[in-house]
Amino acid sequence: MAWKNSRVRSVLTNSCPTCLEGKVFKYNSIFNLKKFDKMHEHCSECGHKFEKENGFFYGAMYASYAVTVAFSVATFVLTYLIYQDTPYWVYIINILVVLIVLAPLSYRAGRLIWINIFNGYNPEAKIKHQQKNQNYE
Repeated sequence: MAWKNSRVRSVLTNSCPTCLEGKVFKYNSIFNLKKFDKMHEHCSECGHKFEKENGFFYGAMYASYAVTVAFSVATFVLTYLIYQDTPYWVYIINILVVLIVLAPLSYRAGRLIWINIFNGYNPEAKIKHQQKNQNYE
């Protein structure tokens, strides 16, 4: 599978998993605490509905947990490589600081990964959406 049609691209670029063009989150600013969690209801390009049913994103907590564990392990390894002879509390403080700072990123990544587990690239989705809109006009 090419990068152009990749689910990894969808997660990394905050794009719709169906058409890979529309944005999932309304704002690009991850660290604005008032706006980082605001999502579009439907894709602007293909009309795909992101939340399939009520409670759909409860499963995203598992994906977010996996991302958080990855951040924790990476922080632990980097701390160990930089300061090899340190007490355990230095590791704990470093991991907590990184997790607090990267919490919005973990939130978004969890939701984007979860959406991409259940939806794949469909090159015809955008065309169907445009035809549907033309029929209503």
